[in-house]
Amino acid sequence: MDLLNYAFMQRALIAAVVVGLTAPAIGTYLVQRRQAVMGDGIGHVAMTGVALGFLFHTSPVWMATLVAIIGAVGMELIRSRGKTSGDIALAILFYGGMAGGVMIMNLAPGGSTANLTTYLFGSITTVSQQDVTAVLVLAAFVLAATLGLRRQLFAVCQDEEFARVTGLPVRALNLLMAVTAAVTVTVAMRIVGLLLVSAMMVIPVAAAQRVTRGFTATLSLAMAIGVVVSLSGTAATYYIDAPSGGTIVLLAIAVFVTTTALSTPLARRRAKAARAAEVVCTRDDVKVQ
Repeated sequence: MDLLNYAFMQRALIAAVVVGLTAPAIGTYLVQRRQAVMGDGIGHVAMTGVALGFLFHTSPVWMATLVAIIGAVGMELIRSRGKTSGDIALAILFYGGMAGGVMIMNLAPGGSTANLTTYLFGSITTVSQQDVTAVLVLAAFVLAATLGLRRQLFAVCQDEEFARVTGLPVRALNLLMAVTAAVTVTVAMRIVGLLLVSAMMVIPVAAAQRVTRGFTATLSLAMAIGVVVSLSGTAATYYIDAPSGGTIVLLAIAVFVTTTALSTPLARRRAKAARAAEVVCTRDDVKVQ
């Protein structure tokens, strides 16, 4: 494969694998909590961080991580209060982050909205060695949290009150999920883009749910789908000169459509097997009587 002869493609493929693992890993919990759009909101806020990175001549990835974490914690605090004004506050936070990013980018020396575009939609040619290092460090945190604490996080996603009764630190775990989602957004923005990263958190999980039963199976399959579509999409952009983020997301949608088509006959077989088992149980009850 000639694409492996180029250093920028090697870096892009490494980043793609990391994105494929991390985005569905945290996305599984967000989908479980019906917070599928949280990644999209964090992406809007992270735009301000990217712009601040250009303004202060620091790494846009690390600055976006810091701002995204602050924004995600704010979102979680608003959500936990459960007030009716929460939706308005979140909307202001989301769109304020986007507007702030555009304005700050124009103030940055040599900055322009063209620089911001590569972070909004992803660009494999601009992934530097420093970006790869940052992505690997951040991804290690995401995977450690989502896999190492999967039982605790799942319990909180299922029933916060029950988790609190059992002694779990619910607020701390909720904040950890918010921070992990923020970190995942900045991990994925160089390949998928801030505006499309939410799709990689949700679509592989939705596809996996069509053909699996159980949380662990869904998590594992979602991560596998994420890696496959991220690698395939990144490789495809080298040959067809297409945007990496859009290509990856479209491939993920194709997988979702495929698993949805396969799940229909699978569901029918399961229903048939369940009815057969019910008939057998009924006959056994009759014999006992």
